[in-house]
Amino acid sequence: MPSIILIVDDEPAGRHTLESILEGQGYQLETAGNGHEALIKARDIQPDVILLDVMMPGMDGFEVCRRIRSDVSLAEIPIIMLTALDDRQSFMIGLESGADDYITKPYDRHELRARLLGITRLNRYRKLLDDRINIEQAHQQLLSAYDATIEGWSRAMDLRDKETEGHTQRVTTLTEKLARLAGMSDTELIHIRRGSLLHDIGKLGVPDAILFKPDKLTEEEWRIMKMHPQYAREMILPIDYLQPAIDIPYCHHEKWDGSGYPQGLKGAEIPIAARLFALVDVWDALRSDRPYRNAMRRPEALEYIRTQSGSHFDPALTTLFLEMIENEN
Repeated sequence: MPSIILIVDDEPAGRHTLESILEGQGYQLETAGNGHEALIKARDIQPDVILLDVMMPGMDGFEVCRRIRSDVSLAEIPIIMLTALDDRQSFMIGLESGADDYITKPYDRHELRARLLGITRLNRYRKLLDDRINIEQAHQQLLSAYDATIEGWSRAMDLRDKETEGHTQRVTTLTEKLARLAGMSDTELIHIRRGSLLHDIGKLGVPDAILFKPDKLTEEEWRIMKMHPQYAREMILPIDYLQPAIDIPYCHHEKWDGSGYPQGLKGAEIPIAARLFALVDVWDALRSDRPYRNAMRRPEALEYIRTQSGSHFDPALTTLFLEMIENEN
């Protein structure tokens, strides 16, 4: 798309001269015969550069320039002033009015073309930079909206199960802390946070009669309950930006010795995010009251985690987790 150049001059001869100089240079040329017309046309066409004559009746070029700079919709448009005034005072007034460049008449056509080319290039680069910044800001706003949605989902799931209210936020915070100690990158931490918030989303596919049953589950009910990681995978996989967060919802019930579910993964086959989360998830469960038992005291819970190292939990991460918990107080 060609750059739009608005030529402002009250003299038809002056406008025609500039048009003849710039014809064939790849610009779209527009003209205005006075200051008022220039302001109206500038708002309408949003030119890339304005070539502005100074000596015009009614509203001179200095005033036009000031009004353009005070108009939010026009303020960023580059202005080159063209005038027969070659004294220092006029030059300073032009710059103070907001002109980007100042060329005195009679001007050399090659110099004018060169200066216009330079300023249109700079303006194009500025617009590209602004567009990139706007795209990045929009992207960040979109991600923030996504994350706010995830937070809402997690709160809804916690409210659904009064027994575990607050569980999701607690395990998310602690898993992020453990992951940071384990050397995970900032990008990995984003996915770990999202996965932690969504770790039990698959339970939305489990009937309430099973999910909230106060008694021991039957073998068939337990089979259905153990499907929730698979349900989580099916929910998350079609959502592109959540795919890197799938490890925790899908694999956090796997165990180091291979006795977990849904895949029976063993050792380092289990994604590290899921191994980290499993420690925190069990810890929070142990330290929380349930209808069928009271919360374990801190020493008892620590000892239980320690005894599960190498069977349920990754031994190296267990050591790191225990150090983290013991250093909390």
